[in-house]
Amino acid sequence: MQNENFKIVEINGVKMQVDLRSAKVIDEYKVGDNVKVLIESYGGDFKAYVGTIIGFDNFEKSPTIVIAYLKSEYSSASIEFLYYNQHTKNAEVTALNEWDLPLTKSEVLDQFHREQSRKEQELKELQNKERIFEKLFGKYFEKDELGRTTKVI
Repeated sequence: MQNENFKIVEINGVKMQVDLRSAKVIDEYKVGDNVKVLIESYGGDFKAYVGTIIGFDNFEKSPTIVIAYLKSEYSSASIEFLYYNQHTKNAEVTALNEWDLPLTKSEVLDQFHREQSRKEQELKELQNKERIFEKLFGKYFEKDELGRTTKVI
């Protein structure tokens, strides 16, 4: 005889006994809910990320949950988007546990600031290359009446 506090569930062929007194079932999600997404990467590996539901796209044929998730790598962080619906094959979504946050807010902001500094340096380098090109090679190009480069002389 099975106790009413326990239920047998099967997930991908694995049967588990769940204690219903401590199990948490989420039937509804709303905008602003924190979630964990499991996303398949190249090679078939899966990686978990923390995210927040930012919207619901009520498409007639495929209603979609829009999730912004934090992808934190070795020295950078980025915000990615998952469009989760019945056709999504390479991702899963579940509730976020309070211990699932791998980084602090300040660590993530530091990663964003480092990435921003790198991009600003890249922009300065490109602007410098553009000035060098104009100075050294600009005389080799002909301009039309609107000042656009038309051909090499």
